[in-house]
Amino acid sequence: MIVFSIPFIWLLLFFLMPFALVLKISFSNAVIAIPPYQPVFTYINDTITLVLNLGNYLFLASDSLYVEAYWGSIKIATMATILCLLIGYPMAYAMARAPLQLQLVLLLLIMLPSWTSFLIRVYAWMGILSNQGLLNNFLLWLGVIKEPLRIMNTNIAVIIGIVYAYLPFMILPLYANLTKMDMSLIEAASDLGSRKINTFWRITLPLSKGGIIAGSMLVFIPAVGEFVIPELLGGPNTLMIGKVLWEEFFNNRDWPVASALAVVMLGLLIIPIIFFHRAQAKELEKNG
Repeated sequence: MIVFSIPFIWLLLFFLMPFALVLKISFSNAVIAIPPYQPVFTYINDTITLVLNLGNYLFLASDSLYVEAYWGSIKIATMATILCLLIGYPMAYAMARAPLQLQLVLLLLIMLPSWTSFLIRVYAWMGILSNQGLLNNFLLWLGVIKEPLRIMNTNIAVIIGIVYAYLPFMILPLYANLTKMDMSLIEAASDLGSRKINTFWRITLPLSKGGIIAGSMLVFIPAVGEFVIPELLGGPNTLMIGKVLWEEFFNNRDWPVASALAVVMLGLLIIPIIFFHRAQAKELEKNG
């Protein structure tokens, strides 16, 4: 009983209670005070009064800035997830087919960058992608370009940063899935005369669907709310919800609107999370 209760206590303390607090603030009004919002519950003359302000959510729907921020976050996160899959799948496949001793070395190389500070790694990309950075200097030296490319402070730089930062989250679930694959199926397909590309599309790819879904969710969900990468690598035209949340909380001091932003963002992320759990449940049923 104690073992099962620990995860629920953890979720209660570090997810449900903070979310309930944010949800409560999203229905309040902003005021110049500490904290900068009016209480939702008031107790006067033995009477508890509940006042819910829906104006924050209506304001988000009416202002195109927030709609564009949500759409920009989803678009950039989707593109980064697709690129992570295209890059990470061949890497995970090669790792799974490598000798066992080499697999441990390759796993270490994948996880090694994560031992360095995330902020330092993003700053390093600023030096690589700037007009006078390593990438432009290298392309100029090769003669591929005649003038520096403008990559820094664009959505392209943000996508590159997200792909670099979250690529291990795509590779590791794929690798775990591919290593459990029954190789006798591939051998049987080869014995029956199936070409390698046909075997991959008919056997390997469908059997690795669980790893693809898990890796995609692990990349997409945090990428939607990413703040550090858009702030450092993006420009003024880069609209992502994490950046807008920061500005509302700390620059505008409008906690109710910022809380409403966070609640809506969580509501949008619930859809892929439900999809992920359903896919995992089906995968467990098949394996069971």
